[in-house]
Amino acid sequence: MGSFVSDSLFVPAVTLALLAFGVPRLMSKLLPEGVRPLLLNAFVSTVLLFVISATFFAVLYIWQGVPFAEMMVPGWSANIAFFGRLGLIAAIIWTPIMLLSLAGLPKKWVSETW
Repeated sequence: MGSFVSDSLFVPAVTLALLAFGVPRLMSKLLPEGVRPLLLNAFVSTVLLFVISATFFAVLYIWQGVPFAEMMVPGWSANIAFFGRLGLIAAIIWTPIMLLSLAGLPKKWVSETW
């Protein structure tokens, strides 16, 4: 099971897709209704998903057997840049789903209109 999770792309892609759908929905419970809060939700969700996906790939590297000490040899800045690039590449998966999730939020508004 461990190799299926870390070696294939299916489970990481599905995990990122579910997070991309859920993060804006959870943020909408914390923010008021309206267009500006919706835009704030989009920004905060983008930043959160970027950080989550970069961290997710770092965890996958450790899960595949790369020791943390060995991974840290190049330094923090090199790791942040490397996993940041992976997080941006993962945006291909989570951005469309996040945008569709955000687009569905206004139909649930009670006090504001679109």
